[in-house]
Amino acid sequence: MADIRDRVEEDRGILKKIQNYVPGFRGYRRREDLRDADRMLRMQLAQKLGTTRRGLEECRGMLMQSYGSKELETLGGLIFQFKKVEGAVTHAEMGYSGIAADIQIKEEELDRLYEFDAGMLDHIAAITVSIDSLKNALMAADEQAAHRDMMSIKARITDFEDKFNRRSRVMEGTEV
Repeated sequence: MADIRDRVEEDRGILKKIQNYVPGFRGYRRREDLRDADRMLRMQLAQKLGTTRRGLEECRGMLMQSYGSKELETLGGLIFQFKKVEGAVTHAEMGYSGIAADIQIKEEELDRLYEFDAGMLDHIAAITVSIDSLKNALMAADEQAAHRDMMSIKARITDFEDKFNRRSRVMEGTEV
């Protein structure tokens, strides 16, 4: 995956380039660029989660034709959880801190935040594999495999959600 931070830095306009030469403004400009890169990365994460959720919604359509309500309930719960996580990713904090904040967010922490968010892409890839497996199980009418795949997806999205919820504490260094 391309590093969005590099692209944001390359695409600075003339005003942003000039700001890099103003004393005391260089660090501010760099932190703003890091926040922008992380925001763009989170938008991509949210879009990928949305695409993955649509795969689950396809599975729900397949399920309606051949299975009972228990599986539909489980799948509906998964879809709801995906929507909740999508919202959390979309609206996550961007690492701002005020002038007199209790915890100052420095450039290193913003870099860690970006790296943390970039690492979440692997989780989405694993979820996508599980959803593909669920689709195959549903097409083969293999109820046991379908149930096992739904539980795997649930575990993976829950793990994604837990790790993503830790990001602020990790970034601030306040996690105990």
